[in-house]
Amino acid sequence: MTPADLSRCVVRAVRRAVEDGELPAETVVPERVVVERTRPGGVGDYATPVAFQVAKGVGRPPRGVADVLARLLGEVPGIERADVTGAGFLNFTLGPRSVVGLVRDIRERGTRYGYADGAVETEPFCWERAAGLRQRAVHEAAVRLLRSQGEGYGGPWPGVAPVAKRDGDVVARYGPDAVRWAALTVPARETPHFDDRLLVQGETSELFRVRYAHARSRALLRNAAGLGFDPEVGDVPGAHGLVRTLADYPLVLEAAAHHRAPERLARHLVEVADALLDFQHCVLPKGDEKPSAAHRARLALAEAAGTVLAGGLALLGMDAPERL
Repeated sequence: MTPADLSRCVVRAVRRAVEDGELPAETVVPERVVVERTRPGGVGDYATPVAFQVAKGVGRPPRGVADVLARLLGEVPGIERADVTGAGFLNFTLGPRSVVGLVRDIRERGTRYGYADGAVETEPFCWERAAGLRQRAVHEAAVRLLRSQGEGYGGPWPGVAPVAKRDGDVVARYGPDAVRWAALTVPARETPHFDDRLLVQGETSELFRVRYAHARSRALLRNAAGLGFDPEVGDVPGAHGLVRTLADYPLVLEAAAHHRAPERLARHLVEVADALLDFQHCVLPKGDEKPSAAHRARLALAEAAGTVLAGGLALLGMDAPERL
């Protein structure tokens, strides 16, 4: 059971509840359910408020709807527990994710890992040139995210706070990519903040860490080739943090598209980058150590992380340099 599978399982559970008569026949089965990481203090690994959406359409208490769905979902292989909290939030605890399956999935799908089956090409795209710099950045990234999930981009758009006049010509001062990053890392209605940290080529800069982590993944591949070995998918014990961020990536794309919130993707890329930078030190052999199956598997995981970083940056409208 993957986090992305979980969303589809919830939809199937709603449909089954309707077919079995546990929910009214007029219940509208959602086409897609947004599942997100449980917030601090919550129960389980993932949560969804779908019961509120379903209950609203049939005039039933969300808690009752959630109880029905939790019982059905608790029978699904790969879901260890399905709990109901509060007024009707569904919470899930999943079984351990296979590193082998995860890395293989990323390698097969490349930078389109996390895209929905109905995804269309995210490029080329050009927003109305008369729009402000911030509006173009936010809307273009949101449209790419929507396209990655196979969705159109009609309907109301959230208001976008412009770059403050006091900041002047930010592109000239910080460069287009740093400005885009600053514009996309805060919610659309908030005014972005610009300062000289955007120019720092070090760990205090989030954009630098994301790009540097991608470059490190590519450097590891080059160095491994120089030592005579290539990545090979295998189990990687002890890499829970990095595996979790990669497994969550499809859910992050789905939620960012649903809420038209590119900042969710930007924040997640920082998590992936930091996890990879912590992990990188155990990838290559040290000293007289010979390359082993463990090194090959770690290299494949690092390669997968770099692929996710490159794909995420592309959705935000930025490139991922091979070297920094």
